[in-house]
Amino acid sequence: MSDVILETAEAPAIPVHALTEGDLQGWLDAQSGFTKAFVAGQDFKAKAGQVLSLPGEDGAVAGVLFGLGAEAFAMTFRTLAAKLPAGTYRIASAPASLAADEIALAFALGSYRFDRYKAQGGSRAALLAEGVDVAEVRQVAHACALARDMINTPANDMGPRQIESIAREIAEQFAAQITVITGEGLLEANYPAVHAVGRAAVAERAPRMIEMTWGEADKPLVALVGKGVVFDTGGLDIKPSSAMRLMKKDMGGAAHVLALGRMIMAARLPVRLAILVPVVENAIAGDAMRPGDVLASRKGLSIEVGNTDAEGRLILADALTRACELEPALTIDLATLTGAARAALGPQLPPFFTDDEDLAAAIRKAANATHDPVWRLPLWKGYVEAVDSDVADIKNDPDGWAQAGAVTAALFLQRFAPKGPWVHVDMMAWNPRNRPGFPAGAEAQAIRGLYAMIRDRFA
Repeated sequence: MSDVILETAEAPAIPVHALTEGDLQGWLDAQSGFTKAFVAGQDFKAKAGQVLSLPGEDGAVAGVLFGLGAEAFAMTFRTLAAKLPAGTYRIASAPASLAADEIALAFALGSYRFDRYKAQGGSRAALLAEGVDVAEVRQVAHACALARDMINTPANDMGPRQIESIAREIAEQFAAQITVITGEGLLEANYPAVHAVGRAAVAERAPRMIEMTWGEADKPLVALVGKGVVFDTGGLDIKPSSAMRLMKKDMGGAAHVLALGRMIMAARLPVRLAILVPVVENAIAGDAMRPGDVLASRKGLSIEVGNTDAEGRLILADALTRACELEPALTIDLATLTGAARAALGPQLPPFFTDDEDLAAAIRKAANATHDPVWRLPLWKGYVEAVDSDVADIKNDPDGWAQAGAVTAALFLQRFAPKGPWVHVDMMAWNPRNRPGFPAGAEAQAIRGLYAMIRDRFA
């Protein structure tokens, strides 16, 4: 993305006055009669997201009023970025409770557009950020934009090879080590579940396992695992067309862990990183896995395939087992895993699952501090039997009596996850409706909070 957060500007920046409903009258009392009359005539009440341009004597914009609503939240500035015309602005006044760096980050996130396939992308408003660590804001904003760009890109341009290329670019930028195992090599390297899910794809879209490592050997290891299904037809249990329409986003977990890893490396946090990304296309062909097949896994557990459309947990099983072998201090897996998570909490609130109370509290604290919402759901042990198989060690489609599809998916993954602190996040990674600052399409979820949690945990 282009930089919309500026350290310097060639011309004077247009001042923005950010006001709560309670602050509006006090601000107006200090203004000229003309300004008071103009604001009253435009019915500006400082409602959240309201924007009013103030004219100068020459007719040009002399300033902007921005409404914060009843309470001041930094993320409201996402709306401002989407509503301003092109130009350079500065925050002239805002409630003291709002940190300048949080305002700048919100502005940057709200400026995002996906215009790769547009003939003309158009210009955007920029913010002259004063008293801000511009480099840090840009790094976080760029990482979130990377995840959104990857998810928004259609599957014909974002296949396994393209995800590998992006991973290699990140590794080169931050001097990380990277290995990629592809196609039949997955069987030799003992990633049988990844191979089984992806083997039906055409050769140039062959499945692969990407492993990136970074950091000093004496630092605690953080393992990031991301589901990378570049397109999900459902396999032989084929999805209806309505459900298949957005399946370009089924690699959202992979996009998010690459973005989160990029944040961590850019900030040079005192950790070692292992980024593990199994990448497949769940295609339909003569050698596609079948309902009723029993697959091997890297852990040695046999898995009965009850539904070929529950493929994400299969590839994550192998990747989480690889994480176990590295003995991490913390493991995080991110995945667009279940529709049940959306039925439970909707598209804006990803659930997370962990049995570690200290980790859960740290995630909640960081999520609240960064306004990057998540909600804890239980790893309810009463549903463990729902993934028991009559013919194998475990099955990928839970018994219907359990009903809680997001919970049973998390319980499946827990069988393969490291025994230490582990959290699973089941995200939608998508805005289903268009709102100012939140355009319809890909959304970066949970990773700003997780980045803050990792920074605080290993400081």
